[in-house]
Amino acid sequence: MVQFCANEPAILLAAAKLVEDRCDAVDINFGCPQRIARRGNYGAFLMDDLPRVEALVSTLARNLRVPVTCKIRIFPELERTLQYARMIEAAGCSLLAVHGRTREQKDSSKHRADWAAIAAVRSALRIPVLANGDVRDLNEAHACMQATGCVGVLSAEPLLRNPALFDANAPHDATEAAESRPAEWPAMLAVEYCDAAQEHTPTPLRMVRGHIHKLLGHWLSEFTDLRDALNSTHRTDGSGAPTLKTLADVRAVCVEAQHRIRAIYQSEHGRRVPVPKLSARALQREEEAAAKAAAIAAQEMEDNHPYGGSSAKRPREVEPSCEPCTQAA
Repeated sequence: MVQFCANEPAILLAAAKLVEDRCDAVDINFGCPQRIARRGNYGAFLMDDLPRVEALVSTLARNLRVPVTCKIRIFPELERTLQYARMIEAAGCSLLAVHGRTREQKDSSKHRADWAAIAAVRSALRIPVLANGDVRDLNEAHACMQATGCVGVLSAEPLLRNPALFDANAPHDATEAAESRPAEWPAMLAVEYCDAAQEHTPTPLRMVRGHIHKLLGHWLSEFTDLRDALNSTHRTDGSGAPTLKTLADVRAVCVEAQHRIRAIYQSEHGRRVPVPKLSARALQREEEAAAKAAAIAAQEMEDNHPYGGSSAKRPREVEPSCEPCTQAA
């Protein structure tokens, strides 16, 4: 499937025509809630212009040889969501993915996905429906399908942290994974990802770096030198060249993380979780901040002196007279 964001039916159709012979379906993303989608007027912000949504779907459905699929978010009101979904189905959508959060609920840690709303959409449509939201391991995937009646599920952020989430032969949840997988499992996935990126497609280094941070993020809070090395892919040294120049350099960082995690597990009684610490740069920033605070405090103390901050303004002490005292007889 090839997914597009768009807001002009003719331009979308021209783009879809370029790929229709190279994919099984073309998907339109009506679910993106990010600021870039607001600026570009696409994704979930087309929920304010439903006639345009209908035109985008129907234009593709009438003119492509492959099916058209869509992904949406829900409205706060269930009835509006159902009307929205029915409209997309009538326009020619062959499969609908429903993210069970509103456009404003971008933080998945604060807002649970509304599986009941997804189930209502599934019951209202004749086409297959996929559920999206709060699918963080295989057990939750099965629970979501049972709760919603959907034919499948989608996962976004959790898959970035664990690309093996849908592996039926892998542990089904985090507890099982912690007990059965090697401690260095996240780093093993990171190495495998680097190999896949090298083999299948020329992936920009900044994209690779972002994925590695998702896979190793919690361990990078302890291996701060490795974190700084990864972050250096978008900075330059004195010669103007990136510190990590190639995908092989990034892979080497992942291999080093793998060795360190295994060593920690073996030497520290099976420790599987990182111990966060400050990096050298963070420590330097703290020291600089402390020195600055001390200088400010010293200046304030001097300014609050009863004679003012400048010694030039203070009265001079009078020297005792050296002349002999005379006594009255």
